[in-house]
Amino acid sequence: MNSTIVIFPGTNREHDMVMAVQQASGKKPNFVWYNDTSFPKTDLIIVPGGFSYGDYLRSGAMAARSPAMNSVLEYASKGVPILGVCNGFQILTEVGLLPGALIRNKNLKFICRNVSIKVEVDDSIFTSRYSKGQILSIPVAHNDGNYFASEGLLQELHDKSQIAFKYTDQSGRVDASTNPNGSCENIAGILNAQKNVLGLMPHPENATDRNLGGIDGRPLFQSLVDAIT
Repeated sequence: MNSTIVIFPGTNREHDMVMAVQQASGKKPNFVWYNDTSFPKTDLIIVPGGFSYGDYLRSGAMAARSPAMNSVLEYASKGVPILGVCNGFQILTEVGLLPGALIRNKNLKFICRNVSIKVEVDDSIFTSRYSKGQILSIPVAHNDGNYFASEGLLQELHDKSQIAFKYTDQSGRVDASTNPNGSCENIAGILNAQKNVLGLMPHPENATDRNLGGIDGRPLFQSLVDAIT
């Protein structure tokens, strides 16, 4: 499996992502710099976390206008899987690959801790190794992770089964008390309508090693390997 990680000024999770992908696939991803317009042959593109361009203007807004994102848009239109995590999720919404927006956390504070999330769909290329309703423990680290969508868009996300993950607790309860950042309907991650693009705020790449807190993120990468190979 050939994979590519897009790096912007301020990206800081690319090496964590390399370890997660290499663990699942046995092959190290390629790096592509933000101003590159041509990618190596790739089966998967990852937009990792960090603070691209220092989050100036708006989280992900400047990165979305980088030359490399034109290639990401082209690959996405051809059905190539695209994964955006944290700042990567923000960038994918800014570039229009995913609907909605990520805004400032409701409590106006940076959040860095493990959270519980519930798997809402298990029939996507990203979640086939999970079971619907499964509860995962995955770390978050963000200041602008509050997912916002209009009522009409939320209904569309439900109708098309595009909600991939929701914030919950270990018992599976989904309400305001289990929502770390104020996201609409506790949404932690969404798919595009074609189901080849996933964005999520939690960091699955940081939950792939028992010695570093757990392995609940590992099946996401294994699901991608299954789908691609």
